[in-house]
Amino acid sequence: MSQSHPLYAEDPEPSDRVPAGPLFVPVRSGPAGCTARLFRTPMGGRIAVAFTSPQRLAAALGGGQPWVRLSEPALRALAEPVGATGLTVDPRFAPEIPRAQPRTPPRTLPRPQPLRAV
Repeated sequence: MSQSHPLYAEDPEPSDRVPAGPLFVPVRSGPAGCTARLFRTPMGGRIAVAFTSPQRLAAALGGGQPWVRLSEPALRALAEPVGATGLTVDPRFAPEIPRAQPRTPPRTLPRPQPLRAV
């Protein structure tokens, strides 16, 4: 009795949507020039972030955020050696929860988190 297993050589519609064209990547200045800004996930992992337009980048990170245009493979190649294995495109950021003032009686508040991709 022979079993027949379907072969899937190519997926005509990949489940992971890859943005077409260069992405707008937030950068920061460093001693050797500019480097891609990396962010942390809620679980603490490093992740690269990119946007499909300068307007989306400014809406999430502010109008003064410097950026460069990179392709998705180029951004991954820059991010992976420093431990950022994920890439989020057009993320929405959650604002940091303000810390209580030291003179305020202690309250039960969620632990403050830095900006994170959602």
